[in-house]
Amino acid sequence: MSAAEPLERRAVISGIGQSQVGRRLGRSDLDLTVQAALAAVADAGLTRDDIDGLATYPGMGAGGGGFAGPPSPDVQDALRLRLNWHDGGGEGPGQMRSVITACLAVAAGLARHVLVYRTVTESTAQGSGGRQGIGGSGGGGGGGPRFSGFLQWTLPFGAVSAVNWLALVAQRRIHEFGLTRTQLGQIALNGRRNASLNPAAIYREPLSMEDYLAARTISSPLCLFDCDAPCDGSTALVVSHVDYAPDTPHPACQVDAVGTALRGRPSWDQFDDMTTMAARDAGASLWERTDLRPGDVDVAELYDGFSILAMVWLEALGFCGRGESGPFVEGGRRIALDGELPLNTAGGQLSGGRLHGFGFLHEACLQLRGEAGERQVPGNPEVAAVANGGGPIAGAMLLTRFR
Repeated sequence: MSAAEPLERRAVISGIGQSQVGRRLGRSDLDLTVQAALAAVADAGLTRDDIDGLATYPGMGAGGGGFAGPPSPDVQDALRLRLNWHDGGGEGPGQMRSVITACLAVAAGLARHVLVYRTVTESTAQGSGGRQGIGGSGGGGGGGPRFSGFLQWTLPFGAVSAVNWLALVAQRRIHEFGLTRTQLGQIALNGRRNASLNPAAIYREPLSMEDYLAARTISSPLCLFDCDAPCDGSTALVVSHVDYAPDTPHPACQVDAVGTALRGRPSWDQFDDMTTMAARDAGASLWERTDLRPGDVDVAELYDGFSILAMVWLEALGFCGRGESGPFVEGGRRIALDGELPLNTAGGQLSGGRLHGFGFLHEACLQLRGEAGERQVPGNPEVAAVANGGGPIAGAMLLTRFR
């Protein structure tokens, strides 16, 4: 590697693993994490003794019930790992943070094989009731919880969830660009078609445009099928130094570039362009670190915690122009498995399940390895784009099949 090349190119994803994924599994987050971690280590052709780094997002019990997964000390102890480097935390480019820091740790020689995991048990934590908004947790005395920062301005108006905040983004796009609900619905319909080919997906039954348009509104204009599906599951990756790539049992996936920038305000509602948010900056910084271009991408795995976010990412990563994602997905052909830009090939989070972005990394690797089964994109894809996050939180990664 020349001195001018980005450090992340010294890293590959050498192994991938996933636990059982489902609704209300009733298994502990540590149980699921160990299952995924052992699968990833074996997939990389390694043993636990080879793992000398550990990273997760967000760790330390952050967020509401079932959101954070087990902290890294618990996982280290359960797997009896001897570590030279470890990391966890919520700030940074969202879910991508732990993978990006693992790449940099490997590049810097702090570790050789880093186990990275993301675990959610939100479905079990939900119980038999509905989903809670972010305002459903929090503390304080004097007759009710008190919040500071952004939430103190949104909760009094009933905007307790990201669906409320991102509905404003969708409304702005309807006003400014003429986005239609049938265009937005193509994200959900495409995800469901792909999920029907994924045995691990939460929702696999057919979904029509009529079903989508008739679904109950959650926060206008977003309906039930615009929202991801809470689930339980863990995804794990092994990030290794690139010189291990020739020895992996499966084709390694090289990290070509990462996108981490945040050049606007770190705000859900005060960003300078509410139609783009932090995805704009992360996407721009990704392409600044590579000679590849959007037209080189064979598979796109773009965050769809809400359908509008996938539309935002299509533009932020340059697959179409600003405000053009509606026409780009209209009819669904361009984003189908055999289209010019296969999108969210395992069903995304809308139908595959809310694995909080890590499912996209797992699926991108399967596609580049040619191991995605019935949903395998034709033509031996060589380049995959993965994007995670919404609002003021965004990170992106470009993966290539190691040669």
